[in-house]
Amino acid sequence: MMRLLSLLSFLVLSFVGCSSGKAEESNSPNIILFLVDDMGLMDTSVPMLTDESGQPEAHPLNQFYRTPNMARLAKKGIRFSTFYAQSVCSPSRTSILTGQNATRHRTTQWIRPSGNNRGKHGPTDWNWTGLKPTDVTLQGMLKKNGYRTIHVGKAHLGPDKHPGSDPLNLGFEVNIGGTSQGSPGSYLATNNYQSAKRPEYAVPHLEEYHGSDTFLTEALTLEAIKEVKKAVNDEKHFFLHMSHYALHTPWVNDPRFAANYAESEMPSAVKQFATLVEGMDKSLGDLMDTIEELGIAENTLILFLGDNGSDARIGNAHGIGSSAPLRGKKATHYEGGTRIPFITSWAMPNSENPFQKRLPIAQNAVQSQTGTIMDLFPTILNLTQIENPDGHITDGIDLAPLLTGKPDPSREENFLMHFPHDHRSKYFTSLRHGDWKVIYHYLPEIKGAHPERYELFNLRNDPSESNNLAKENSEKLSSMMERMIQQLEDEGALYCEMEGQPVKPQMP
Repeated sequence: MMRLLSLLSFLVLSFVGCSSGKAEESNSPNIILFLVDDMGLMDTSVPMLTDESGQPEAHPLNQFYRTPNMARLAKKGIRFSTFYAQSVCSPSRTSILTGQNATRHRTTQWIRPSGNNRGKHGPTDWNWTGLKPTDVTLQGMLKKNGYRTIHVGKAHLGPDKHPGSDPLNLGFEVNIGGTSQGSPGSYLATNNYQSAKRPEYAVPHLEEYHGSDTFLTEALTLEAIKEVKKAVNDEKHFFLHMSHYALHTPWVNDPRFAANYAESEMPSAVKQFATLVEGMDKSLGDLMDTIEELGIAENTLILFLGDNGSDARIGNAHGIGSSAPLRGKKATHYEGGTRIPFITSWAMPNSENPFQKRLPIAQNAVQSQTGTIMDLFPTILNLTQIENPDGHITDGIDLAPLLTGKPDPSREENFLMHFPHDHRSKYFTSLRHGDWKVIYHYLPEIKGAHPERYELFNLRNDPSESNNLAKENSEKLSSMMERMIQQLEDEGALYCEMEGQPVKPQMP
């Protein structure tokens, strides 16, 4: 009997030891990529911009919005003051999941569910059908390496009748709410999350909430929490792509928070937008609480970001603009169109955790060096020790050195934004390199386009892009244009067209 007990004890200890060793060697932390639609850098109470000393500096909109859970995440981790996305959603979302610049993957415009959205002078062969099952994607790589890949919310990765319209074709095992559409039919369950004008574009998979008072942001959060709990119960590490429809139109009050803005002098649309912001923030807090309650916070990385600049309708009549002090907003070539909030942290920081030793993240820190949405792909692959497939070119760079809160002198400060289509800003390419930014306008002669071909700004001295130096600093303009043209060619850019011929950028 004693010998049997000894044998059983040996087997139990051996199993525990093997399990512990396997856990320590596991390449599989949980990952939550929390993506907010149309959230600009200033749509938060958390100051994202910094002063000359590198410390967070509050601006008027930070006093208006309420985002305590973003503040909670920022205190645990690091926020970036200079983090770039594409100026509209589908290009950004594709870049996040492929690690490639829009110039390379060629989804350079938002995807229209019903057909080609190239515009009058857009490139004929742009990738309007979006992602395909054969494309290398972040979720596909994680799925192959044992992750449960969960998509909740907005997808907008391909049009109707094409594989990219359904996240289940793109490496996600679970899809709740993701379709070809870029905005919700309605945020209200009393409308079954659909528009009377376009009932075919109801947010799907949420039928159990129909007719209730459950706001869309809350319904998606409840579903995400269910899926996280299932993964934990099944002992599966997970990748949650928590992709909210908020803050996209159609704006209505999230009734849970409307009273907080009732006395504000802001226009009604702005107050509605603010309730969407606060509802999104509650979702973040609910997920953070769930991760802690499940006891997996030390092994869970949270990445919070927007997909393009703000679409808030705040005008100069109120003394501030939608992205103030930055210029422009969603779909423009200025900083307000492409700068987004980015905050990342381990859900429960612990420097002794093996995953956190692999990716140490500073706490309550601000990083002023440039990061981009393309950087998420290599950062997550390196964290999980998954090799990028041969032949898949990535334009992002691992963020790990910057996440320590220290500067990385070897990192090139560079972001190319290529938009050969019609929108608020039309037919342009912009390049930020170091402190300088150049904008090239391909068709300044067409109606509604920017009338100058070149714009040149020193963003360190002129963050609001109010002083065009193109004429007075021809040497810098030439060097920036040379760099832009080379990068466009390297990434295989497609150009806008005039009379069937591509219009390429020209040196000054």
